[in-house]
Amino acid sequence: MRIVFAGTPEVALPALDAIADSDHELVGVVTRPDAPAGRGRRLVPSPVAVRAEELGVPVLKPEHPRDPDFQAALRELAPDCCPVVAYGALLPQSALDIPRHGWVNLHFSVLPAWRGAAPVQHALWAGDEITGATTFRIVKALDAGPTYGVMTERIKPTDTAGDLLARLAEGGAGLLVSTLDGIADGSLEARPQPADGVSYANKILVDDARVDWTEPAVAVDRRIRACTPGPGAWTTLDGERVKIGPVSVDADHEPLAPGRVAVSKNAVHVGTATAPVRLGEVKAFGKKLMNAADWARGVRLPEETRFGEDPAS
Repeated sequence: MRIVFAGTPEVALPALDAIADSDHELVGVVTRPDAPAGRGRRLVPSPVAVRAEELGVPVLKPEHPRDPDFQAALRELAPDCCPVVAYGALLPQSALDIPRHGWVNLHFSVLPAWRGAAPVQHALWAGDEITGATTFRIVKALDAGPTYGVMTERIKPTDTAGDLLARLAEGGAGLLVSTLDGIADGSLEARPQPADGVSYANKILVDDARVDWTEPAVAVDRRIRACTPGPGAWTTLDGERVKIGPVSVDADHEPLAPGRVAVSKNAVHVGTATAPVRLGEVKAFGKKLMNAADWARGVRLPEETRFGEDPAS
């Protein structure tokens, strides 16, 4: 089939590479426009745009896929199917109707669970033991289209969102290519999603990533892992934000009040509603990421230090 791939961030690259290496003909790539990045805020192309240019494939960067000029350019490429991985823009029906086999999305959950923008993060936060990836035909309703294929992946106790998403991106790339193969030879038909088991995964915002030390240790651990690497879990110390990397629950440590920080020679523990957690890495405002014990030695925390307290309280 003639394929036009749509994607934007680095997580889409395994699928793009797999399609480029497949028997299908990659005739174009759709991605988001160049965006400002770095201290100079200069415009830089998306990871998918960079890879497409390396592959010598035409790149379309519409401000919005409803743009008539974009749709005209897409028609000229005459795709049979448009696979999508984390493109980042809503597709109007006029664009969905262009390829004869539609747009096929690789979504990082086992649908109908966790429809929406942040399925991996929500699966971790909810404490799911199994997640996966699903290929489905895009319709106007959010992630509600009929499905083609599914893979499953066990969530490890120490997984961050970044860890889990990387595995799903690699495994999902093969799933997406096999889905395209099945569509091409007519051996694969889309099936409606079950009506039961629908859940939604809204985008996780910076405010959502603030650690609540009054929660049980297991909830603190899940929130931090779900928000790593982005948007980054954080707390406050003397009114300034401190980013917190993954932690480990330490049931053998003496109890600590929620938010209370205890520093020993080689470890930093923080109290929760249940057992304390041991910090892994910390990034103070304006500083680099470092081991929590090294950070604590450098700042020389007072005996009664608590995370999350207003300095005036």
